[in-house]
Amino acid sequence: MAYHCFQLDFAAQRGLQEQLRETLIDAILTGLFPAEESLPSCRKLSRQLNVSRNTVALVYEGLLDDGYLISRPRSGYYLHPHYRAHRPFGDAASQRAENAHAPAWEKRFRCRPSACQVALKPSNWADYPYPFIYGQLDRQLFPLEQWRETARRMFGAERDRCWISDRIDQDDPALIEQLRTRVLPKRGIAAQRDEILITLGSQNALFLVAHLLFDERTQVAMENPGYPDAMGVTTMRGAQLLLQDVDSEGMCLDDSARQCDYLYVTPSHQVPTGVSMSAPRRRALMAQLDLHDQILIEDDYDAEINFDRLAHPALKSNDPHQRVIYISSLSKSLSPGLRVGYIVADAELIDELRALRRLMYRHPPAPIQQQLAQFLAQGHYDRYLRHYCLESTRRWDCLNAALTRDLPDCRRISDEYASAFWLEAPASFDTQRLAWLASQSGVLIEPGFQHFFNHAPPRHYFRLGFGAIDAERIAPGIKQLAQAFQAM
Repeated sequence: MAYHCFQLDFAAQRGLQEQLRETLIDAILTGLFPAEESLPSCRKLSRQLNVSRNTVALVYEGLLDDGYLISRPRSGYYLHPHYRAHRPFGDAASQRAENAHAPAWEKRFRCRPSACQVALKPSNWADYPYPFIYGQLDRQLFPLEQWRETARRMFGAERDRCWISDRIDQDDPALIEQLRTRVLPKRGIAAQRDEILITLGSQNALFLVAHLLFDERTQVAMENPGYPDAMGVTTMRGAQLLLQDVDSEGMCLDDSARQCDYLYVTPSHQVPTGVSMSAPRRRALMAQLDLHDQILIEDDYDAEINFDRLAHPALKSNDPHQRVIYISSLSKSLSPGLRVGYIVADAELIDELRALRRLMYRHPPAPIQQQLAQFLAQGHYDRYLRHYCLESTRRWDCLNAALTRDLPDCRRISDEYASAFWLEAPASFDTQRLAWLASQSGVLIEPGFQHFFNHAPPRHYFRLGFGAIDAERIAPGIKQLAQAFQAM
């Protein structure tokens, strides 16, 4: 019988009933159980899986109540008729593969997103003992209890379930108000409600802005090295890139930077170098916007996790003529998986971006917006940020000391409290090879060549993040990296 092949590897962090139900439903939907045969009895399945008979019985009863099974007295549980007629997935897949009339998709593509240069990171980064990866957070830092408390309040029986309704193109007003009064003022930004739009992370914000404002005639100045996904979004729209060097004061402003229509900058901590744009360079940049009729796209990606004690306010804080489009994110600080970002800009531009967003996905999920608004309003977010900044400072200090001690031949480009270290190895080094060699010892680093947009990018830079690695693992991880460095 089919149930002899039915096995289950239990995960300790999940309930037995939850896992057994999930596996049984998967078996039902994929046709593992014959249509006219009974499912294994509670006693047989409990012995086979080494779980309590009551656990199996409770799961079976739940599937019966939900219409997946039917019960026949003194015979057992059977599949509901709705789930008896089934064609195995494998047959359909093989039929599609053998279909000579399948479309030639490569001839129909009008663009190739897969060809865009992106920063490659392994999806199994959490399996590495020393993940010096940027853009991920230590899962132990997430304020799970406070997040659950907020969810319990929101889903309580006495609460208004307004989050069930489709808001058409509007955002949760409570979240907008929290951003306007609690988050943006920290960066010196005063905004009205109609000047804020919620997005699915800052990457989605960049996509919306580029889709609305860029075409083949648009010239966009961009930092080099810089953020690969911003470059990808820009080139997808056919815009012309004007690459700007980065020095110790941030993005350089040459003649081409004064000729462009838009400038994309990461002034707080430049991606990937971590350099903060100097006050004189900021003044020069803002002065040229009016003079040359330009628009600045300010990506303040680490606004909420900026633990630099001498941080500059956002460029948007000094924008009397509405020439700055400000982009930031809450998911970067709280959880990358939340995908919650926002745009602050002139109300006329926000109106058009809102209309464009509606055509794409209407609005970000309402329950997430409302839960995040309450999380902010209850003070949980500010409390978490204080703890996060203290922990980030501790990890930065640990990494800084370890690099000084074990990798003295790698020059740090910036000594500021950025959320990653950008390092220059000796010119003869290929850090992509270093990354491969280090990974054999469980050390995950990010080769730097993927942040350069030149035809022949330099190969001797690399980036080390510290948000995803426990402080106690930083020193031994750098020792392992140093051994790989010496082996080269």
